[in-house]
Amino acid sequence: MLGCLLLVLGVAFGLSRPVVDRMGLSPAEGLVAGAVLSLIGAWGIAWAVFTSGAPLSAYWLVAAAAAAGLAAGRRGLSRLADDPAARDLAAGQLLVTAWCAAWLSFVRNHSGGAWLGDWLEHWQRALFFLRQWPRDRLFFDIYQLPARPPLSNVLTAAFLRMTGADYAHYQLVMTALCSLAFLPMGLLAWRFGGRRAVRVAAVVAMVNPLFVQNATYPWTKLQAAFFILCGLYFFLRARDGDGRPGTAGLLCALSLGGAVVTHYSAGPYVAVLAGGWAVAGFRRGWDAGFTRSTLLCAAAGACVVAPWFAWSVAEYGWRGTLLSNSSVSMLQKTPGNPLVTMVLNLRDSVIPPQVRGFKGALFRQSSAWGALRDQCFLVYQLNPLLALGSVGWIAVVREALRAAAAAARRDRVLWTGALAGFVLLSYASYGDRDHYGIGHICLQSVVLLGLAFLASRWSRLGLAWRCALVAGAIVDFCLGIALQFAVEDFALDRWFAPGRSLMEVSRSYSAVSQANLSEKIIAQLAYFADIVPTPPALVLALLGAILCLALVRARPTPDERR
Repeated sequence: MLGCLLLVLGVAFGLSRPVVDRMGLSPAEGLVAGAVLSLIGAWGIAWAVFTSGAPLSAYWLVAAAAAAGLAAGRRGLSRLADDPAARDLAAGQLLVTAWCAAWLSFVRNHSGGAWLGDWLEHWQRALFFLRQWPRDRLFFDIYQLPARPPLSNVLTAAFLRMTGADYAHYQLVMTALCSLAFLPMGLLAWRFGGRRAVRVAAVVAMVNPLFVQNATYPWTKLQAAFFILCGLYFFLRARDGDGRPGTAGLLCALSLGGAVVTHYSAGPYVAVLAGGWAVAGFRRGWDAGFTRSTLLCAAAGACVVAPWFAWSVAEYGWRGTLLSNSSVSMLQKTPGNPLVTMVLNLRDSVIPPQVRGFKGALFRQSSAWGALRDQCFLVYQLNPLLALGSVGWIAVVREALRAAAAAARRDRVLWTGALAGFVLLSYASYGDRDHYGIGHICLQSVVLLGLAFLASRWSRLGLAWRCALVAGAIVDFCLGIALQFAVEDFALDRWFAPGRSLMEVSRSYSAVSQANLSEKIIAQLAYFADIVPTPPALVLALLGAILCLALVRARPTPDERR
């Protein structure tokens, strides 16, 4: 299992090392850009292996390319080790990945809210790219292959072929890939608040229920957020016009292309940033240099997405490729005015159902622990404001208003337009009606951006605000993380009502939780927690050590105190 984690991280940081070293980026930027290019390069190699019909053992070319990259880029690695910001990013990433992987030891059943079957669908898609799933069979008995873009599933299949093609390895690979969303979050915090903000961002991510849950639930939204936030960072670098804006623009386009072939929720972000790029072009009069850069960036992004769409059209046709996505199919099934649907979904995402008095029958259960967990789950995972934390969202709004008042008009216009565009287009692209909120579908990148901003403002907060945020983080951790994994482990019911079998305990939970467990049993899957039965006390001690280390690193240095 440790080798599996090291393989994923080695590929993510090693494959593109020689290329990144020649881009003229700062070491911290090079670390993140390297992860973007490495994952896209690994996707390209694995996709070529799959579509060419070559033996699946050729997936080892991904590891071979990463090893060659690490060897050829060893001088660049030494520069990364010598740079304080890059070291902080790398150390933070290792802590976040270890933290999330350790929580897998408590996941015996995926549950929470109405999240049903997504984990099984993506597991089946990974098996498809291991050539264990027929082309015309529906995933989760609902979706065709083109309903979801394949980058994450192809990469996961390649890693499984190199480690072990079982569900436990699948969980670990997906968690490692999802945890990489910290990298751009830390880089943005560094941009806004300096070096210490990177270390604070690691703690903020580790105690945030949305981040930890999405890192341990094996779907692709957090991996898409990684590419989206990388694209946003390099968009800002290109807008700054300093350094080598052509390189930054190219990295932005490649990142956004990677986001699109990871999860289609990236569409609104691509549209908004493309619009921002066009506005910058009009301000510059579309001079020859800017036009050439734009065409190059567009071509680079197209090169990332074209292999998938070309193959899908050839295999499934235009209709299967473009109309099988759930956003399109839900628009066709949902009656009424789509604008009204969007406004109601936005309202229901911002105002929790408990406040609105909405009581659906979906989460009825006799387990008090399960009922409390689901109520908290709805708040922390579906509400884009409260996903920032019970106190964190207030601090983010307050600091955003303060930052806007002190910023130049150009920056205020940029951020107001971008955030409004991200939110409105995200809700407009979701065609179904959901009374519990849909903040988890398209707005995870906005939440992580808010967390990065909060980490960057930590040093400017007064003592009272810091104490309030710490108190809020403790509450969030207890209700959004500790409670969540205790329920997924069935621990609380086993402790307080001993003597009952697993199925008896399961029947006390909601129908959604029972359905997920039934799918696990039917598919005869052994989870990470099932095959690595580490004593809970030992895992908790490890988690405590990781958190303490992150907290110690986040303390201000003597120079920063002065």
